[in-house]
Amino acid sequence: MDLIHTFVSAHNVVISASLLILAYIFIATEKIPKVTIALLGAGITILLGLVSQSKLTGGEINPHYFINFVDFNVIFLLVSMMIIVNISTRSGVFTYIANELLKHTKGHPIKILVALGIFTAVTSAFLDNVTTVILVLPITFAIAKKLEIDPLPYLLTEIFSSNIGGTATLIGDPPNIIIGSAAGFSFLDFLKNLTDVVAIILFVVITILAILFRKNLHADAEKMLEVANIDNSNTITDRNLMIRSMLVLGLVILGFVTHDITHIETCICAMLGASVLLLFEKPTDILKDVEWNTIFFFIGLFIIIGGVEASGGIKLMAEWILNVTQGSQQAASMLILWASGLISGVIDNIPYTATMAPMIQVIEQAKGADYAFPLWWCLSLGACLGGNLTIIGAAANVIVSENAAHEGHPIAFMRFLKYGFAVVFISLLICTAYINIKYL
Repeated sequence: MDLIHTFVSAHNVVISASLLILAYIFIATEKIPKVTIALLGAGITILLGLVSQSKLTGGEINPHYFINFVDFNVIFLLVSMMIIVNISTRSGVFTYIANELLKHTKGHPIKILVALGIFTAVTSAFLDNVTTVILVLPITFAIAKKLEIDPLPYLLTEIFSSNIGGTATLIGDPPNIIIGSAAGFSFLDFLKNLTDVVAIILFVVITILAILFRKNLHADAEKMLEVANIDNSNTITDRNLMIRSMLVLGLVILGFVTHDITHIETCICAMLGASVLLLFEKPTDILKDVEWNTIFFFIGLFIIIGGVEASGGIKLMAEWILNVTQGSQQAASMLILWASGLISGVIDNIPYTATMAPMIQVIEQAKGADYAFPLWWCLSLGACLGGNLTIIGAAANVIVSENAAHEGHPIAFMRFLKYGFAVVFISLLICTAYINIKYL
């Protein structure tokens, strides 16, 4: 074993980078569950000594202790928000809001597309994308059936809107949670720096989709009247739960917004909110619905990337970026924005962001916080918006695709790519203009 550790120590950058690349490949091919790949990779990383198994070395804390590379701000924020969203959803409040919004469209198909797009985007900014599309899918299929029209325009709008809306806030998409923790950005920082451009992108994308699908969105006046008169009286299944969960969710978000005043970390606000709601529930019923696969995927991934970081591989990546861009802040920003947008459409944006975040931290140490500031927003915009490129670009895309196929409306990979490429290209063009005007 000593011989192996000596060999690994001499070639630690190559070995750690190879493990990360292999993990990427297996995650992308989806032959083996990604949580299994992440945990296996983490185990090998620790076993090879790329990160340390021991907390103490010679009586002092070991900086390469594997636990040090797991970002528990991210882990606790994710778990806590999953609990809050899971409990809140059980009251039926989000379905009620969606139905009320649809009633205001008077059943007009194009207005419904706009309403579903806005609802999905706004909800995705505060809930996770997967939960949002799961909430809105049954409503979408029911509306399309009543109007006797193809649900595809609505499904595509919801996919694109969920990924766009999730970009706007710290908790809207997992990449933003990683970036917020790594860069030290607050909930308010995301609102200040991303809400404007996300709103512009959402408006442009929904407008383009409404124009593209206008010929497919026609319905009889009688059928439109049915939608306008949706019975929403029994949608709220538990009024006390609705009041309790909305109050807690509101206070948690208030805690996020006031972080700069209170200095209470977002994960602590979320943890307190989740704990309060759990007082009124059976924890076993709620915790079984937490996406533990996602949580352990994060943990394993942080350890694999920790191996690359401990070996100096992340520092080499940062130096390469600075060399290629010749130290130009604008060139580095554009490289990160467009590379993130295109790569995140093909591979999972979570491991990509988790790899890039420590690299930007190294660049920040070398060039200063002012230099790195726009790079963080380029990473966020590229990684989150890039999920719209392909049908496998984000978890929400896959969920919608699987449900559409089950309902007899399959979405072909190439058909999605045709719209997805246009949406991502337009989104990145808008981001390019925004970043250059605001920061460079």
